[in-house]
Amino acid sequence: MVQPINTCILGVGLSGLTFHVPFILALPEIFNLHSVLERNPKAEGGKVKERFGVAPKIHKTLDAVLSDQEIELVIIGTPNDTHYKFAKAVLNAGKHVLVDKPVTATSQQAKELNDLAKFKGLVLYAFQNRRWDSDFLALKCLLSEPETSPNSLGTITELESHYDRFRKGLKGTWKDEPLPAAGITYDLGSHLIDQTLCLFGRPTRLTAFIQNLRGVGNPNVDDCFTIYLHYDAGSRSAYPLTVILRSHILSVRAPQLRYVVRGTKGTYTKYGLDVQEDQLKVISTPKGILENQFGREPESIWGSIERVEADDITVSKFSWPSKDPGAYIELFRNLGAAIREGAELVVKWEEATAVIKMVELAHKSSQEGMTIAVQ
Repeated sequence: MVQPINTCILGVGLSGLTFHVPFILALPEIFNLHSVLERNPKAEGGKVKERFGVAPKIHKTLDAVLSDQEIELVIIGTPNDTHYKFAKAVLNAGKHVLVDKPVTATSQQAKELNDLAKFKGLVLYAFQNRRWDSDFLALKCLLSEPETSPNSLGTITELESHYDRFRKGLKGTWKDEPLPAAGITYDLGSHLIDQTLCLFGRPTRLTAFIQNLRGVGNPNVDDCFTIYLHYDAGSRSAYPLTVILRSHILSVRAPQLRYVVRGTKGTYTKYGLDVQEDQLKVISTPKGILENQFGREPESIWGSIERVEADDITVSKFSWPSKDPGAYIELFRNLGAAIREGAELVVKWEEATAVIKMVELAHKSSQEGMTIAVQ
């Protein structure tokens, strides 16, 4: 019988309690929540026991985690500027690592971690969970439709991917501080860029506009971005492709726009976000993740297709369902299989490194006011 992987989670804030602890507890055949790093627990058993009724071992320092020989896997859900330093220390201690996004502040740091993990023979995994958003799965399904399908959008010429919100003030957390990997481009941009690279690969050029739109807090911490990824004609089709990634902090709309995809035969439009995050914030037991309705979008936010008929005049409109539920749990299943069975990683570290490279180029493009070639 294969023993569950003894897991320690660094950080029991939003990331740890919402995106990591529930899944580790929901998969007891794969993982054992051995411990957490909680520097100042306010009650016996800490935040995990307070919310889920489970009392893992509590370490108060990173050194205590590193020296604990029972721990096999460490999940890093601490502030962005600690990811590189903590991941390097954990790998050097001989433990597997799952790192929240953004994985590092620079692509060079990401490459260094990759080299170290390979040298140590350890699994290094990037938490790009939004590859398993229900709407992204629906989009991938749509884009895989053959040209002859009555659902096909034809050749894709433009995709808009949004992660907008409305927030006038600061959150009052570490995310407002001008630290390495700070700002919304590193935060939400990492998701949108990763999804784009999964769909279309690396662009040929990039143009970005990044700013602190509200003019609150430190001016070097961005709260709004628009990134254009340019794909030349001939690299994938006879038409050039433009991907527009956007996060706007003062967007008043409910539900928010998520996708607009334009093709030579039709347009796909989608509003509303994947529901898993909201569900994870309120579930009282990790068993809820395994229930049939977890991750399922309501029909009210399914996408729609407007498609031109053969006469190039008549337009038909119909729904495109998000039929597959969101499934962040699959990331954890893949992680467990990689550690115990040597399974191939779905999220490869080289791909996470490419995301950070795109973020770096976006900041450079915005600062210099120019379009940058992607090597």
